[in-house]
Amino acid sequence: MSGTAKQVLLAKPRGYCAGVDRAVEAVEQALDKYGAPVYVRKEIVHNKHVVETLRDRGAIFVEEASEVPEGAHVVFSAHGVSPAVREEAKGRQLQTIDATCPLVTKVHHEAKRFAREDYDILLVGHAGHEEVEGTAGEAPEHIQLVESAADVDKVTVRDPDKVIWLSQTTLSVDETMETVRALRERFPKLQDPPSDDICYATQNRQVAVKTMAPRCDLVLVVGSRNSSNSVRLVEVALGAGAGASYLIDYAKEIDASWLEGVGTIGVTSGASVPEVLVRGVVEHLAERGFGSVEEVDTAEETLVFSLPRELRPARAAAR
Repeated sequence: MSGTAKQVLLAKPRGYCAGVDRAVEAVEQALDKYGAPVYVRKEIVHNKHVVETLRDRGAIFVEEASEVPEGAHVVFSAHGVSPAVREEAKGRQLQTIDATCPLVTKVHHEAKRFAREDYDILLVGHAGHEEVEGTAGEAPEHIQLVESAADVDKVTVRDPDKVIWLSQTTLSVDETMETVRALRERFPKLQDPPSDDICYATQNRQVAVKTMAPRCDLVLVVGSRNSSNSVRLVEVALGAGAGASYLIDYAKEIDASWLEGVGTIGVTSGASVPEVLVRGVVEHLAERGFGSVEEVDTAEETLVFSLPRELRPARAAAR
């Protein structure tokens, strides 16, 4: 793959998705409207730079609603929360601002609907991820977590004719479908979600990486290690033919040894990464001889989500 010319392939789309943009702006707007401090349950999005920047502005990040002073303002993160968390916040008279991504909310609605219809729900996702905890909390008696195809043999259902799968929104499309195929072998009447659960932005970023990876000696993914969709991009790059791939938060984390003998470097970023961090990586590479930049454009994203109701102008909120 390597040649004499040094170049950067820059994936498009990359970086912020509509749900992340909405969630980050929600914290910023809450700070503007109510003043510091504004509390945020968990990280608003899984990105170190974003969290540190908001903390500097006066956001206080907590693990649980019980840590928030009674009556204070608290923002629920983009990953969503369970009904139990909402009840706890209500009991403490917290002023809640729900920044849950609407695509995650859609999965919550699906979970509630199929629980009402008495289905066994097989939730494909990662144990311990906030999104999975929030979705599973909607109907814990109906939902079983399936992390991978290796878990399928452990699944038990009450009625194999009434089984449906849902998924965490930030997974690898290929790995998810591998798990679903294994589930369907065990449960031939397994139903699909009413609409795709893996979010458009996650899929688009994976497609862009798959497109450029075969041309790359190295793919750098800008994103934090607790960002599921960013971690998946590294896996997708390697699976699609990249010579190597690494996850970094900042340009300063690039190891000089990674660049030895490399001709083409692919650069992308997870859905919770601001563009300034990508630009820092591109500039860092340019200083080391990778000055030629070609954008690999595979999709146009135009989706925008409105702010949480509590932060909209009075006229807009009344519509």
